[in-house]
Amino acid sequence: MITIGQLAGYVGVSIKTIRVYHDKGLLPEPDRDASGYRRYGANDVIDLIKIRTLAEAGVPLARVRDLKSATDDEFQQALREIDNELTDRIRGLRTTQGRLRQLAAGQLAPLPTEVGAHLECLARWGFTPRWVDLQRDLWILVFATHPDRAITLFHDQAETLANPALRQLFLDYDHAHGLDADDPRIDCLARRIAEATRERYGPDEPPELDAASDIPALIQGTVNASSPAWQRLDTLIRTRRDA
Repeated sequence: MITIGQLAGYVGVSIKTIRVYHDKGLLPEPDRDASGYRRYGANDVIDLIKIRTLAEAGVPLARVRDLKSATDDEFQQALREIDNELTDRIRGLRTTQGRLRQLAAGQLAPLPTEVGAHLECLARWGFTPRWVDLQRDLWILVFATHPDRAITLFHDQAETLANPALRQLFLDYDHAHGLDADDPRIDCLARRIAEATRERYGPDEPPELDAASDIPALIQGTVNASSPAWQRLDTLIRTRRDA
């Protein structure tokens, strides 16, 4: 017979944990000796090892308690289910670990090769590093949240920028960052962009994410927050588009 301290030491848990298991009915309280101390036997050690193993596997204590009354077949089936759940969790943790390592390497998420090449073209075309970094972050967000639609949206933008006249509109948008919000050039640029959009797409709407997604608003909000001029430009473009 061993004391509660010895039991805790053998199994690798704290005395407080054993008392919690007693309170929750997971581990029956043993009889006390003449001095009033709890005395535990081999079966208590085995039971506590089972409880600790299941608890460390993430099994809720209420389920652990239910398994104490399960038949051998039911217990084995439960262990197989728990094993499968652990396999899924391990797979998820490995995915998270991979993303963490990408983050440590400065890569929040992998982008398709063609997107990386496009971002390099932006710098050669005269876009500012601020614009290139913003585009990289936004494409990472779109590809991470809407991989099924992201490539279509990217191809549309790439085709737009392949047109020198349309590319100049984006360059003007980029370079308007530092203008005063009430600069008359903002109004002129908004008009040119709205006209170019109507000419490119006609009565159709430009490709976009699904209507229920919050990502477009998040993206535009990120853009607008960096410049009062960009915020006013967005407002004017939307007004002209909806008119």
